[in-house]
Amino acid sequence: MKRINRLLGLTAAAAMTIGILAGCGTVGDTGGASAAGSGDGVFKIATVSKVEGISWFEAMRTGVDQFNDDNSDVVKAWQTGPDSGDPAKQVQIVEDLIAQGVDALVVIPNDPQSIAPVLKKARDAGIVVITHEAPALAGTDSVDYDLEAFDNAEFGQKMFEQLATQMGGKGKFVGEVGSLTSETHMAWYNAGVSYLKKNYPDITAVSDQPYEDDNDDSKARDNALEILKAYPDLGGFIGTSVSAGANFAAVLKEKNLTKIATSMLSLPSVAGPYLEEGVVGSAQAWNPAGAGYAANAVALSVLQKKALKTGADLSFEGYDSVTVDGKLITGSAILMIAKGTFPADNYPF
Repeated sequence: MKRINRLLGLTAAAAMTIGILAGCGTVGDTGGASAAGSGDGVFKIATVSKVEGISWFEAMRTGVDQFNDDNSDVVKAWQTGPDSGDPAKQVQIVEDLIAQGVDALVVIPNDPQSIAPVLKKARDAGIVVITHEAPALAGTDSVDYDLEAFDNAEFGQKMFEQLATQMGGKGKFVGEVGSLTSETHMAWYNAGVSYLKKNYPDITAVSDQPYEDDNDDSKARDNALEILKAYPDLGGFIGTSVSAGANFAAVLKEKNLTKIATSMLSLPSVAGPYLEEGVVGSAQAWNPAGAGYAANAVALSVLQKKALKTGADLSFEGYDSVTVDGKLITGSAILMIAKGTFPADNYPF
């Protein structure tokens, strides 16, 4: 496998996918790969996203496609996913892929616990299963490995540290997650809330639970309008889904509101313009393309019966020396995004 530094690559496709792309990710979509692996020595690896048609997972697709191109002699890799963040739709896609006889699945679960039984079913059928954003499954029989881009508590603490700095250490904030069942979103949020309680007791949440947007731009926009109306004295906003941050920033810009602190998960191409205009204070991410590439690299290693140990190189920046702890693989791929981090005309993804 080639050694690749791609942090600044894979840009064109991702940059063109901000917002919803109609018609993507129907149940049973195999990316034209149904004939692969039929005795020709090529492994079929299907990546199942949380939801197709949003910028984050279109960026991930570029990494999956690149992995396929780099390893086309031994794999046929593609990405599919539901057309909404409905866990039941994601389960059905996995069921369909099991029936098709894929060799490996890479799954980014909407609800790790609800999809765990069907992932175990896949493994029982001899299919390799790799998850991403589902570390709780690393201790179960549902997966071969779970790949995380970084330590989730650290990621959440950094996000809330940025918020606290912008808020001057006091005030009210509201949080928004893709789903209360999203393991990583809630891990970041809960780690951040604990960080605030310990270090910034004068910053408080407006509610016990964060808002949910189901990784849906329309719902995230409605949430933004509702939040700003309900909390006129709001001091800060945390968004752990790309939809949350992008739509809250868009509404702030429309209303010419620049004094609400914002810290959010985003892509450079999404957050960058808002950062440059002073609408958004900070953002952070990991490269979705890198996660897609590295998770597929893990799947191929398992299929080829290659041992994965701490220090392994998955051929993408941030995953070039991973930590392996049982079934949990962790990279070091946190990307902090601030004003001036990237040239405004050359966002990496």
